[in-house]
Amino acid sequence: MKVGIVGAGMVGSAAAYALALMGHASHVVLVDRNAALAAAQAEDIAHAVPFASACVVTAGDYDALAGAGVVILAAGVAQKPGESRLDLLARNAAVFAEVVAAVRHAAPEAILLVASNPVDVMTQAATRLSGLPPGRVIGSGTILDTARFRSLLARHLGIAPQSVHALVLGEHGDSEVLAWSGARAGSVPIGDFADQMGRPLDGAARAAIDEGVRRAAYRIIAGKGATWHGIGAGLARIVRAIAADQRDVLTVSMLTPEILGVQDVALSLPRVVGAAGVLADLRPELSPGETAALAASARLLKDSSSALGF
Repeated sequence: MKVGIVGAGMVGSAAAYALALMGHASHVVLVDRNAALAAAQAEDIAHAVPFASACVVTAGDYDALAGAGVVILAAGVAQKPGESRLDLLARNAAVFAEVVAAVRHAAPEAILLVASNPVDVMTQAATRLSGLPPGRVIGSGTILDTARFRSLLARHLGIAPQSVHALVLGEHGDSEVLAWSGARAGSVPIGDFADQMGRPLDGAARAAIDEGVRRAAYRIIAGKGATWHGIGAGLARIVRAIAADQRDVLTVSMLTPEILGVQDVALSLPRVVGAAGVLADLRPELSPGETAALAASARLLKDSSSALGF
């Protein structure tokens, strides 16, 4: 599959690098208003390809996106230290109007994969601006937060992250909901598994993991200015599900008709992702507290998108 990436900064280039090395795309095209940056990133990544795959990596203008099955939208201004994702809203909305129109003209059949922050509101904006069905405009959502949750749980338990099944729902940001009640290691409830391993998940351990997930981006931004490796791999994972029609269950964002009384809001739920985009939504069982937190997250995102007219 040919994959286009609009925005050749750290997130876009990390996604291109992950796609090329993992072999999830046959051709990756980088597009950026700074053509020299796009060309340099493409050349640098192309020099890594012989070590791992046969992916072709090039740069070009929007016309070079023709024939792409997926276009990743990674354009926009970066998050500043201490700035919440929702504070990015007004600064990124204007950028998106121009980008979505150009992508739709060049690659009308492509699924749009939104990475720009605040990703949930930008996913809602891209859906409205593109006119595409909601299932064909996918936000990276909480796929990275879910990976962080699983990684920290696995570290506490002393097992591989791939053996942990736990979800982060709602906003990719401060109001996100860690769904502890449904977390499992293998098929065993996470608390029971922890007890059996002699590594109980008491209140302090849970609080530390929650803080580790919820504040991860802020710590990384404070240390090096932005996050890119984790989300780059997450975007490549979503592309793999689409390219191979894997029908994987991933926590991605999409414009959702109704969730806990909130109408038409983009947020993350576990969703089945395949060649046509999002094929189905899943509604996991949550505790009363998690349900209330998810409703609050949905209302927050709805208020933000409504302020922009989306």
